[in-house]
Amino acid sequence: MSDLAIGAGAMAPARAVRAAVAYNEDVVKKFTIAAMFWAVVAFTVGVLLALQLAFPIFNLGLEFTGFGRLRPVHTSAAIFAFGGSALIGTSFYVVQRTCRARLFGGEALANFVFWGYQFFIVMAALSYVMGYSQSMEYAEPEWHLDVFLTIVWVAYGIAFIGTVFLREEPHIYVANWFYMAFIITIAVLHLGNNMALPVSFFEAKSYSVYTGVQSALVQWWYGHNAVGFFLTAGFLGMMYYFIPKQANRPVYSYRLSVVHFWSLIFMYIWAGPHHLHYTSLPDWAQTVGMVFSIILWMPSWGGMINGLMTLSGAWDKLRTDPGLRFSVTAVGFYGMSTFEGPMMSIKEVNGLAHYTDWVVGHVHSGALGWVAFISFGAIYYLVPALWRRSGLYSHRLAEWHFWIATLGIVLYITSMWVAGIMQGLMWRAYDKFGFLQYSFAESVNAMHPYYVIRMLGGVMFLTGGLIMAYNLIMTVRSPATDIRPARAVAAGA
Repeated sequence: MSDLAIGAGAMAPARAVRAAVAYNEDVVKKFTIAAMFWAVVAFTVGVLLALQLAFPIFNLGLEFTGFGRLRPVHTSAAIFAFGGSALIGTSFYVVQRTCRARLFGGEALANFVFWGYQFFIVMAALSYVMGYSQSMEYAEPEWHLDVFLTIVWVAYGIAFIGTVFLREEPHIYVANWFYMAFIITIAVLHLGNNMALPVSFFEAKSYSVYTGVQSALVQWWYGHNAVGFFLTAGFLGMMYYFIPKQANRPVYSYRLSVVHFWSLIFMYIWAGPHHLHYTSLPDWAQTVGMVFSIILWMPSWGGMINGLMTLSGAWDKLRTDPGLRFSVTAVGFYGMSTFEGPMMSIKEVNGLAHYTDWVVGHVHSGALGWVAFISFGAIYYLVPALWRRSGLYSHRLAEWHFWIATLGIVLYITSMWVAGIMQGLMWRAYDKFGFLQYSFAESVNAMHPYYVIRMLGGVMFLTGGLIMAYNLIMTVRSPATDIRPARAVAAGA
């Protein structure tokens, strides 16, 4: 289906292309390769961390391999390295095709964004391992790297938004609105959260300008909106392009997509305080965060419905298109996570869930089920398209990947749900004399079998990622076939 027709309320013929456009696909290829590389790295470190929690001997007795040093490596590798590379790569692919314009800034700007972003990722990981990260909930690297990332991110925004300004199409497709919201808001969050006073230009150490409860509020303004705009808005842009393309169907309701966008953008920014229930944050601020979190359930499910209903008349494609299967399953996990999140923001539920492994299960149902699966679906679509292959090397391997990874997610999140609820109940249990019934050590000991199950789920998810990497490598190594129709070749599609 034409990129010009995917947003229509009904199947519409593509308008005539005024001139052939030679898209910049090299940078998309680079980001696709980087995304798969960092996915394997993130999943591997995650399995090691799960092993360390289940069997502490795997900390290896070294400061560089301890849980405290590797946890931010895993978090940043999964979110910013794997997720960020997938987002930037797909956004460059989508914006060129929906705007019928070559990427603004040429090869030089695109390559600076790619190599600058990858350099930041490597240096940030080294910063974490060496112990130079700022002590914040979402660990941030030292201030030199913050400044460098700002420069790279501005270059990325110029490349993307500049392409929108160069567009041949008067209409800006909804996926681009989500990508632009992701780019602009993450820039604001990064600048606001990382305001610090360096000790010296030649030292990594710096002091945050925020203190006390103000620091906590700013950190969760950043933390929750990193989820809202990096892990939600950006990947919704991916959903709104690749599911219609894979299903060869128009978006179910373009009007709903517009409502989805604006309601999500306006409401998400206020939800961060729900992470600070029962703290020194003023009660009214906690309530504001809770109320907006509950309201967020509606636009979130509006987006889920729009994604799923796009498959109306094309559900049979789930049997033949493994990429579409990942994408649609991801939308299901998105719906589940965006129901669970508002529910956990309610103070009474939060009193049981907060600081327990239930939160870990919730986070990973979104990270693995939504973020990773929608990225897998997009990458399974991109690799044959970018390298001009007629299809994947093996659909059977893609099916194995899907079922192994899905079972791994189920093991992971169900074990953490049970463990978390058990933790919350044990921590609040009192005996007949009014004393705590269980010590903290007893609650940790009770978690052991669930930590083992969580580790096995992680191993299965990593195994699926390795199967995918092998399948894609073999796809690229297979003989090239230009699968585009003659009209698309002439148009540079």
